[in-house]
Amino acid sequence: MEFFNLHTHKYTNQDSVLELVNQYPQEFDGAIQYYSVGIHPWYIVKDRVEVDLAIIESKLKEPNCLAIGECGLDKRIEIPIELQQMVFERQLLLAQKYNKAVVIHCAAAFQEVIETKKRLNISVPMIIHGFSKNGQVANQLIANGFHISFGKYLLQKKELEEVFINIPNDRIFLETDTIEEGIETVYQLAANYKVISVLKIQEIINSNFAEVFNKTIK
Repeated sequence: MEFFNLHTHKYTNQDSVLELVNQYPQEFDGAIQYYSVGIHPWYIVKDRVEVDLAIIESKLKEPNCLAIGECGLDKRIEIPIELQQMVFERQLLLAQKYNKAVVIHCAAAFQEVIETKKRLNISVPMIIHGFSKNGQVANQLIANGFHISFGKYLLQKKELEEVFINIPNDRIFLETDTIEEGIETVYQLAANYKVISVLKIQEIINSNFAEVFNKTIK
């Protein structure tokens, strides 16, 4: 594999790309090669939480399930934050139990996510996907052991260049999420910002992938 896409909602099944495809408990496609599965805070259904968690736990036992998520906290939606917090914590504990990485959706709740990681003593890798904030937030996340994934906003927000440049190479991932551009486009911009070759970015991401997911991109 030449490229690793940390988070996408569109399975393209390209030979050159290893995609971590986001899946939901109630909308699961067993034909997808590698995936994450989780309860997104937008889609929490209170009366279905236990059923969804049981499905997630069954999938976490599968080798093709590389992570739980996307899951997390979002203060910009109407779903009560207390319910979001409970569902988030239950998923983190499952990740810990099955030694799986966590792909995190976070909106206006970075301090809460950091506090939750500390309080529950979560030691599995936790990756903030779709990062769009400033260097201060990035530095807090790095200091607390998080990895950070860039994609849509790296392409759209020029001010993220400096933030991305200053992230240690061993803490970065790249993704497409829902954008039309391919992961190759994100890699090219990342290489330009870091002033290195695309090949070097591939080596960095491959190394991070091996470290976080305990697998090798071939």
